[in-house]
Amino acid sequence: MEKVFGLIGATVSHSFSKSYFDEKFFREGFRDYHYELFPLTNIKELETLITETKGLSGLNVTIPYKEQVMNYLNEVDPIAKKIGAVNVIKFKDGKRIGFNTDSDAFCETLENWLPKDKTFEALILGTGGSSKAVQEALKKLKITYKLASRDKEKGDYSYEEVNKDSGIISKAQLIINTTPLGMSPNTDSMPPIDYEFITKDHYVYDLIYNPARTMFLQKSEMRGANIKNGLEMLHVQAEKSWQIWNN
Repeated sequence: MEKVFGLIGATVSHSFSKSYFDEKFFREGFRDYHYELFPLTNIKELETLITETKGLSGLNVTIPYKEQVMNYLNEVDPIAKKIGAVNVIKFKDGKRIGFNTDSDAFCETLENWLPKDKTFEALILGTGGSSKAVQEALKKLKITYKLASRDKEKGDYSYEEVNKDSGIISKAQLIINTTPLGMSPNTDSMPPIDYEFITKDHYVYDLIYNPARTMFLQKSEMRGANIKNGLEMLHVQAEKSWQIWNN
């Protein structure tokens, strides 16, 4: 029986999810399983997509719909509800159930990457659905954090404040980009922080994986920082999605 899985978001052409799952389905012999990319200009289009896609069994959710999509679900897993964002939808017995695999995937990859003999304070760039998943992971790892946002009301600092006070970046030796700034095809953009404050003691993590080295990571690496992109996180969260769909 044909089963369709896919990714919804405003821009999905950059995503490696399709090739990841196409290879997985081929490798594991699921010849009737397909993974598609579904760009939505508005979250309201989700209703039509669900109605018109035969065999739809599961969806991943990316920017900017991880929070908005919760209003279109019958149930939300307690962890996703606590985080306030959903990146996986399972269709079961006519119900739409939301989950969050981003937080655990980020937690796992961060824990494997950071040195065990150092303590960190984090600065999270962005306050959307991905940021919420990162915040939950940092709480689990007992890493304190502050939020920077274009809108001061949403975070602890505006980007202007971050750039005025060099101590904010110096103190936060873990900096995480959860915004889409720098993501393909807009590869020339980057979070508007003063990269002069970044040093070899910083660990800089970008959730974006396409391109592999965003301007954010390149600028940080030029200052001697340790850098990591989101590709490993994508793989871990994809496997967690698969476990949810097949459970």
